[in-house]
Amino acid sequence: MSEIRLSIAGMSCAGCVASVEKALNNVPGVVEASVNFAEHTATVTGDVDEALLIKAVADAGYEAAVMRGLDDESEKQAAETAYYRASMRKFIVAGVIGLPLFIISIFDLLPGVEQARALWLGIGLLSLFVLLYSGRHFFIGAWKAFRVHNANMDTLIALGTGTAWVYSMIITLFPDIVPAKGRHVYYEAAAIIIALINLGSALEMRARGKTSEAIRRLIGLQPRKARVIRDGRELDVPIDEVGLGETLRVRPGEKIPVDGEIIDGSSHVDESMLTGEPMPVEKQVGDTVAAGTINEQGSFLFRATGIGEQTALARIIEMVRRAQNTKPAIGRLVDKVAGVFVPVVLIVAVLTFLAWYNFGPDPRISYAVVTMMTVLIIACPCALGLATPISIMVGVGKAAEFGVLIRNGEALQEAGKLTAVVLDKTGTVTEGRPAVVDILPLDGHDRATVLAMAVAVETGSEHPLAQAILSAGEAEGVAASAAESFTAIAGHGVSATVDGTRILFGNDRLMQKEGIDIGEAGERLAALSGRGNTVMLLAIDGRLAGLVVVADPVKPDSAEAIARLHKLGIKVYMLTGDHADTARAVADKVGIDEVFAQVLPEDKDKHVAELQARGEIVGMVGDGINDAPALARANVGFAIGTGTDVAIESADITLMRGSLHGVADAIAISRATVRNIWQNLFGAFIYNTLGIPVAAGVLYPFTGLLLNPVIAGAAMAMSSVTVVTNANRLRFFRVKSS
Repeated sequence: MSEIRLSIAGMSCAGCVASVEKALNNVPGVVEASVNFAEHTATVTGDVDEALLIKAVADAGYEAAVMRGLDDESEKQAAETAYYRASMRKFIVAGVIGLPLFIISIFDLLPGVEQARALWLGIGLLSLFVLLYSGRHFFIGAWKAFRVHNANMDTLIALGTGTAWVYSMIITLFPDIVPAKGRHVYYEAAAIIIALINLGSALEMRARGKTSEAIRRLIGLQPRKARVIRDGRELDVPIDEVGLGETLRVRPGEKIPVDGEIIDGSSHVDESMLTGEPMPVEKQVGDTVAAGTINEQGSFLFRATGIGEQTALARIIEMVRRAQNTKPAIGRLVDKVAGVFVPVVLIVAVLTFLAWYNFGPDPRISYAVVTMMTVLIIACPCALGLATPISIMVGVGKAAEFGVLIRNGEALQEAGKLTAVVLDKTGTVTEGRPAVVDILPLDGHDRATVLAMAVAVETGSEHPLAQAILSAGEAEGVAASAAESFTAIAGHGVSATVDGTRILFGNDRLMQKEGIDIGEAGERLAALSGRGNTVMLLAIDGRLAGLVVVADPVKPDSAEAIARLHKLGIKVYMLTGDHADTARAVADKVGIDEVFAQVLPEDKDKHVAELQARGEIVGMVGDGINDAPALARANVGFAIGTGTDVAIESADITLMRGSLHGVADAIAISRATVRNIWQNLFGAFIYNTLGIPVAAGVLYPFTGLLLNPVIAGAAMAMSSVTVVTNANRLRFFRVKSS
């Protein structure tokens, strides 16, 4: 199953979204199609021929092209710039012609059509030029929509301005067919409305372009050239020509071109644009480096391990793009409303005409035409369609700046609703790099024997605690025998045979399960665990032989981050397979509310389910692999990791730096984004709810006033600009670090 990204041309309002999505979803092989009106793009998932997708979009009255690679963003930006300039030209032409006509109309500077029919005929032809040059795309769009039995914003504008011009031309040519009071022409209204809508489109495009700033900045991190070493010579080659396994050199101040592993030299690397962490990270031989990060000092050689779309930067860009194109539940609801909005407006416009024509004052035909035209012009649902996607785009981009990768719009919406956050201990609250701090031999054994047996049974294990044991053995030069009959006992420890002797190594539950008496060692175990240590017990031939004390230091900022979560009104829980005393000691250090200790890996998701049963909306924070069931069970799963080591696809939200501040950042950004969406929706709904009745003349019986079609055009043009501008306020959002 593949994912295809399309650029869609010809969409004029939110009603078009439903038409394009329907056309794409009807193509055989498509599993899901999602259209982003703000981006004018579509993301299609499934096994399907690209040509069929393009044809389906064309049959629906629009145009489509497949988007490929990172260069699409620059092409898209160039297209947006061209659109902006074209819209401004159309605005200027329409404004230069329409404004004088508007002033003439207001101050009644010309004789009526009966006295100067030739003059008004010339003005009519001049305004027709405006419709054909500045408004041509509206009429073409309306015709395309009509051919496929759809209606959109172009339909409303074309009908509104077209009706105004046709009515005015009829009055100009045949003034006697209406009463004298009704012989008013609306050439200026058609021209000014076209001018204002083009101005609104240009301003909206300029503001909308800023919402993609995060993507452009990420793409800008990718250098265009790399310095590779081939046949003993250093060569500057285009980035596309770098192969896997090649050796590259990076000098001070340069951007790292591809992912890799340092093989010679050392440096400090600025990874802030990937992780949000401002402090440079020290890099030595064997450490990984990521494309797009900046080498601050020192020169080093590294071996390319990820190129092109395989780099962490490329995967991050793709993930941000994908998230920006997804829709939360609120967005899907708005799309459904927008999909039927234009047909409803057309019905309202017809009813308005009939009401004024049958029951209005004289000249009825003039009042009927003006009110119908005003309803059509003011009722564009653009603001409604932009309200959600434009905020999602900015919110996801803002989160990426903080090293928070949000997988979809649903996760962005849900994160702000969380009432409880569950933390895995090792590597989440703590550093995840435990070290042996003490070895306590018992029952006549010596330290070297206890460590040697522990090393023997843990050799080959990838568990963090096992790595601590092996590192201690290496540091002390322990020679360990090979283990046989190795068995891992989940949540308890391991058993093996070493030199014919049965060895058990794990926690106190393993000893209890095997019937081994820990005796007085229990007090020492409790005391050590109470200080936040993890204590592992070693038994040889059924007798306790020693304690291995491992400490995993708490991350320096865990307490501060958890305090931020509390300020956000969130309860914090910790899940761990560790001893209860150890877990409680760690929890007390950082301010965790409740601890679930000695939890087996397969039971972690059960605790998440229990919290959900209590009515909590739960976020689970883990490493994205070992905690996969719990992450999947949670309302929002957070995978925490660092740099290129993180499993980017493993959770709803991925934290690129190993800090719990990322969880608080994600929640704060989520709440700000959802708040922004509601502001946009409120403004859009209020605009249409009040605007349409006023345009229809509901105030006329009480005030004698009707809404001028020109004012309606200005209001419609500015409504979308207002929504986009409000969404762009999120670009200046700053999370509170404490």
